[in-house]
Amino acid sequence: MTAPASGPSAADRLWGAQTDAAIGNFSATGRPMPSGVLIALARIKRAAALVNGRAGTIDAAVADAVATAAGMVVEGAHADQFPVDVLQTGSGTSTNMNMNEVLATLASQALGRDVHPNDDVNASQSSNDVMPSAVRIAVAAAVRDGLVPAMRRLEDELRRRADELAAVPKAGRTHLMDATPVMLGDELGGYASMVEQHRERFAGAMPRLGQLPIGGTATGTGLNARPGFATEVTARLTDETGLPLREAPDHFAVQGSHDDLVELSGLLRGLAVSIVKIADDLRWMASGPRAGLAEISIPALQAGSSIMPGKNNPVICEVATQAAAVVIGHDATVAFAGSQGAFELNTYLPVIADAVLTSVDLLSYVCRDLADHTIALFEVDAERCRELAERSPATATGLNTRIGYDRGAEVVRTALAEGLSIRDAALRLGVLPADELDELLDVDRLGRGESPDTDVQA
Repeated sequence: MTAPASGPSAADRLWGAQTDAAIGNFSATGRPMPSGVLIALARIKRAAALVNGRAGTIDAAVADAVATAAGMVVEGAHADQFPVDVLQTGSGTSTNMNMNEVLATLASQALGRDVHPNDDVNASQSSNDVMPSAVRIAVAAAVRDGLVPAMRRLEDELRRRADELAAVPKAGRTHLMDATPVMLGDELGGYASMVEQHRERFAGAMPRLGQLPIGGTATGTGLNARPGFATEVTARLTDETGLPLREAPDHFAVQGSHDDLVELSGLLRGLAVSIVKIADDLRWMASGPRAGLAEISIPALQAGSSIMPGKNNPVICEVATQAAAVVIGHDATVAFAGSQGAFELNTYLPVIADAVLTSVDLLSYVCRDLADHTIALFEVDAERCRELAERSPATATGLNTRIGYDRGAEVVRTALAEGLSIRDAALRLGVLPADELDELLDVDRLGRGESPDTDVQA
């Protein structure tokens, strides 16, 4: 639900003077408020109108007309009527008034009499409580409906490949140097667990994100909102969205700061960091095909070079890491913006909303993209993986319990100096018989972390 660049003709415009002023004042990005926020705001207006109408705060017919108009916006109608730039007055007042004016016009047309954007549509409300509420609803919905399913998709695909490749030994690496062998399936399973843990962190944050300041009006005191208004509106929104929403226990805390959104942004940054690690590991494993590790091959989705024929690049991994860089940058923006709450209001809400929702969208995309176009499709050169594991000097660690660390280091030095395998160097030095070396240096056993229960030889 984004406004077309041209917008409606003058005759078709439903907004009023305050929206016109905002259009003239704000054009920093050329982008309107995120559609999720506009839909959430329309949901709030519908719920508020119905609650106000039942209580007699506004005329019942007006309430029903406003609620009907808001429902049309929720369903996607009149999307071009919300052109105000996302970077605007820090409370989001211009978007709130844009919505109020559009709904007032639609309700007026339906009733054949004037409906006031402030007195009727905005009754019992302030931009300072409805806009933070709309942003929280939009973010919670985006996490639940977009990000969490995408994370599950990535996690499930990693687990599937982990099970499939559980018996493939490969060289372990620490500090980008040879380390004791591992199983490829264990590496992939580790990535899956990272994603799972991030998903659990988001689940833990949702109840805090669902605390809405609705009903606090201008400063958190609730002036001009009757008792019970916030509870009734929140209940309607909970039933409608299925989100874990409730009235904030302390309106001052939620209107004067956006700590829950800062927390959520930090969780997005954490997921982005893990995405970089996963994508980079895949790029390393796929490096080559002759001068790199070449343990796996990633599908060739497009030509990798304008000059080098046949080159294949890990383009999906590169998109994922670039998106992660954007998310990490957005988190810095949100952290600074969150620190700027002054007394009863933080006036950085629009940039927080834009940054957080953009990050949610980006991570939702890259989780699915990585799962479907890289994790699901990469091929493994099991022989190459085994060869590199067997050539690694770190396999000498398997001898430690029989010959000790110092004697093992002597084996490694001999192997490297003379270009021998660890097995051949051990035979050269006469540390153990061949059959015992075969058992101790078996990369399948080493990759599973199986150590022999034998005393060190003197």
